[in-house]
Amino acid sequence: MKLNGKVAVVTGASAGMGKDIAYYYAKEGAKVLAVARRADRLNSLAESAKELAGEIVPFVADMADKNQVKAMIDEAVNRFGTLDILVNNAGIMDDFSPAGDADEEMWENVINVNLNAPFYATKKALEHFLKKGSGIIINVASIGGLCGSRAGAAYTASKHGLVGLTKNTASMYANKNIRCNAICPGGVETEIATGAYMRNINHAGMEIAVKGPSVRMGKGHEIATVAVFLASEDSTYINGQCIAVDGGLTAH
Repeated sequence: MKLNGKVAVVTGASAGMGKDIAYYYAKEGAKVLAVARRADRLNSLAESAKELAGEIVPFVADMADKNQVKAMIDEAVNRFGTLDILVNNAGIMDDFSPAGDADEEMWENVINVNLNAPFYATKKALEHFLKKGSGIIINVASIGGLCGSRAGAAYTASKHGLVGLTKNTASMYANKNIRCNAICPGGVETEIATGAYMRNINHAGMEIAVKGPSVRMGKGHEIATVAVFLASEDSTYINGQCIAVDGGLTAH
C-alpha cells in the first residue's frame, strides 16, 4: 500500500474527483479527513470505505469561510495526531464570461473558493509540516490555469493563481522536505458544471473555451490515481509541477 499510515485532508470530497481521491487514498492505507459541505454524502463515502485498509472520517466545512478552512487542518491533527498530505480539491466554476461581462459577486465567490481557500489551508498546514519536517500539498488546478480561454475570466484567474501558489510554495519550501504539485485536469465528469452560476452561461465564451480536439471526458478515478502517485514515495523528486491530465486536450 502506497499511503499506509499516512494522514490526509481532502477537500471537496463529497463528489467527483475529491470523492475518488479520498476513496483511493483510503484504499492505499491512508487515514483521510474528507471535507465538504454535504454531510450525507460524506457519511455515505465513509461507509463505502469501511472495508478498505485505511479510514475516511467526514468533516463538514465550507471552503468559502477561512475559519472553517483552518479548522479542518486542526481537526485532522487533533484526531489523527499528525498531518502528511493536503489535497486542495474543492472548487467552483464560473459562467464562461469574459472580464467585461463577469458578475462581480460571481468573481468574488470563485476567487474565494478556488484560490483563497487553498491559500489558507496551505498556510495552516505548513505550520504542522514545518514542525514535523515533511509534508505534501496537492492542488487540483485545471488546464484553465495553463491556458487563457478554457473558461471565463474568474475561473481562469483563480486557477492561474493556484498554479502560481503551487510553484511558489514548492520553491520556498523545497529545502524543508515539503513538496507541492498541482494536477491540472481537462474535462472531467463532475458536478462542477451543474451549479447555479452555469444557468446563465455565456455561450460565446463557452464556444471559445471548448474549441480544440475531440477528447472524451475524463473520469474521477483517472485523477485520483495521479493524486495517489503525487502523495506517495514514487514521486519524491517531483516538486512544483503542474501536470495536465486531460487526454491530450492541451496538446492542441
